[in-house]
Amino acid sequence: MKTIRRYDIDWLRVIAIALLLIYHIAIVFQPWASFIGFVRSKTPLQDLWIPMTMLNVWRIPFLFFVSGMGMFFAMRKRNWKQLLGERSRRILLPFIFGIVAITPLHMYVFQMFYKLPSSYYPHQGHLWFLGNIFVYVLLFLPVFYMMKHREMVGFKRVMEKVMSNPLGPLAVSLFFMVEGLLVKPQVYAMYAETWHGFFLGALAFFFGYLFVYSGSSFWNTVKKWKWGYLILALLLYGIRYLKFEMEAPSYLMALESISWILCLFGIGYHYLNKPSRALSYLSQAAYPVYIIHMAVLYLSSLWILKIDMSPFLQFLVITTFTFVLCFVIYEFVVRRLGVLRLLFGLKVN
Repeated sequence: MKTIRRYDIDWLRVIAIALLLIYHIAIVFQPWASFIGFVRSKTPLQDLWIPMTMLNVWRIPFLFFVSGMGMFFAMRKRNWKQLLGERSRRILLPFIFGIVAITPLHMYVFQMFYKLPSSYYPHQGHLWFLGNIFVYVLLFLPVFYMMKHREMVGFKRVMEKVMSNPLGPLAVSLFFMVEGLLVKPQVYAMYAETWHGFFLGALAFFFGYLFVYSGSSFWNTVKKWKWGYLILALLLYGIRYLKFEMEAPSYLMALESISWILCLFGIGYHYLNKPSRALSYLSQAAYPVYIIHMAVLYLSSLWILKIDMSPFLQFLVITTFTFVLCFVIYEFVVRRLGVLRLLFGLKVN
């Protein structure tokens, strides 16, 4: 079966992971960084958090949506055994390897930074969402295969009709609102290793699959209404910033999150659905770079935060150093060693 590559989804995944790295670097310059296990600058840049809060309601949900979409594309040419094998190799193996060999590295640097006793501490750390994704694969695989193999013509037609209306994609925010009302997260954007993050991620994964399943009607709608979704997202962000000091009620946060995400899908489908050599390289590098970035970030901070310069310049230098060193490690170590390619979820040549 000939499959059509969706380059826009690849681009959006790469961009989202890059923004996630910058988000983590920005945390280093917040006064509360050490309370969530980050190294911390003695001189905060609290104004930097204003644009970061624009990201925090959609950065992780967006990756779960994209993962659900990836599930749809992966199932087009694989049976369930092949799919489980492929997802185990690409997600589960890097997750387990990361817990025992990668996240202890940045915890060791954390201990050095704060002059704590050194100890080996395997933990999920920033890789928690890989574990969530694999659980979602196991949970939703029977449902997705039923949708794929049974003649659910009526349901598919209903989905096509719903998604052809601009309110259709936006209506999925109702499920996220209900999740927020039931789980009652104290901080909406605290997704890591929380039940809120688990249930929200499950919804995003499921609806990511459903968006692609519904066919071209979804993509045509988000392409046509992308700027409308953007205006709604900006309006809700403005309300959150001016009225609620960044932490609005969960139902408003959920609606804002989905508005940003639909806008991004529309922009991506309109402008980014084209191949390039850069995309081919970056789409392969994205997850390995994400897996190693925390250790590199902490090492960069250990050195750069000691240098006498303005905190904003420190932020720029740490950002540059982190990205450059991550890609150097990827290019000259991970990418070129077969065993590391396997452990980082890449195809072994």
